[in-house]
Amino acid sequence: MPGYLLHQGATVLCAHGGQAQPTAVNPRVKINGQSIVTQSNSYTISGCSLPPPPNANGPCVSAQWTRGAVRVKAGGVPVLLQDSQASCAPTGTGLTIVTTQTTVRGT
Repeated sequence: MPGYLLHQGATVLCAHGGQAQPTAVNPRVKINGQSIVTQSNSYTISGCSLPPPPNANGPCVSAQWTRGAVRVKAGGVPVLLQDSQASCAPTGTGLTIVTTQTTVRGT
């Protein structure tokens, strides 16, 4: 499904409100001056409100993307889109892309 490409300044949250940031970006492709993110880039999460064991299995610490673009790649790796999916560790919950750039779309 088409969606806007994810860039370094996008707002991405874990299911419990933690702020997710990419550990690396693709420095060769930029949108409005900000680098894009590809499926191979993991994210670190800070501020997750899920309690640690024994009350729960949180907080979310990192996330890896499981689905990216089908047709658009950067450096041979699928770019991330507004509807891309990720799995957080250690909780197994997903990430929510709240805001992203609205200039470039991909599929």
